[in-house]
Parts: sequence; structure tokens; C-alpha cells
Amino acid sequence: MQSNNSTEGDTFHIRKLEISDKEKGFIELLKQLTVCDSVTDEKFKERFEEISKYGDEHIICVIEDVKSGKIVATGSVFIEKKFVRNCGKAGHIEDVVVDSSTRGMQLGKRIVEYLANHAYSMGCYKVILDCTEENRPFYEKCGFKKKEIQMVKYFV
Repeated sequence: MQSNNSTEGDTFHIRKLEISDKEKGFIELLKQLTVCDSVTDEKFKERFEEISKYGDEHIICVIEDVKSGKIVATGSVFIEKKFVRNCGKAGHIEDVVVDSSTRGMQLGKRIVEYLANHAYSMGCYKVILDCTEENRPFYEKCGFKKKEIQMVKYFV
């Protein structure tokens, strides 16, 4: 498996989310993806601590532009424990977004590889995600293939 850490001279560093990333534009980045209201420092800290308790079962990774100190890409993966496949595990990739100013620089690919490699290292037999038809070519380049359809029921 290919290393996903930054290389010498690389201005982009991939790592797990840190509490200080709220001040580096993490929430603003999520707003480029979907509905994401402003989050108070207190609420951010509460949710960060809650997710942290899951350890490697739920991780959020970010890419920081070392030069600007801004978060320019993110994604998450959580591990579902199942009864099927001999009590196997499946990884679910969610909330992948790259800042509009850094698209086309392979950062999305680095995020997806990081998350998929994490799921693999956790013993998952598969990793899945949902995406728009518009983003399908990108995920196919990342090694994913279309399977069946997505359904959703929103409660809010």
C-alpha cells in the first residue's frame, strides 16, 4: 500500500482531524459540500470528543495546506461491524470535499486512498460510499465501481 503522508517539499499534509482545525477553516470547507450550519466552539469540541472515543472505528482525515495553515480537503470513514461475511466489517466513506481553490491537485484522491487504506487496515472486506452521478468518474478513477442504487429518507 502506498504511503499517504506528505513528502518532503509537499505543501499539503494529510492527517487526522485535530481540535484546532476548526480555526483552520474545517467547517467552512464542509459548507462547500452540503448543508452545514455554523458550529460553536463548544459544540465542535463536544462532537470532536464524542467521535474521538470511537478511536480507529471512526476517523476524519484532513489535508492542511502547510503554507496557508488552512484545511483544504477532508473525508471520514466509519467501520460497521456486521454479522454477514463471517462477522465481517465494512467501511463507509462520507463527507469527502476538496476546497474549490485546490481542486485538480489530486487531493481528493489522497483523501479517498487514505480512508480506503484505513478501512483495509481495520480488516474491512469492503469500503463503500455514496456520490452524485457527476462525481462518479472521479471515484471510478479511485478504484470504485457503481453497484446498485442509493436511497435516502430525510427526517429534517
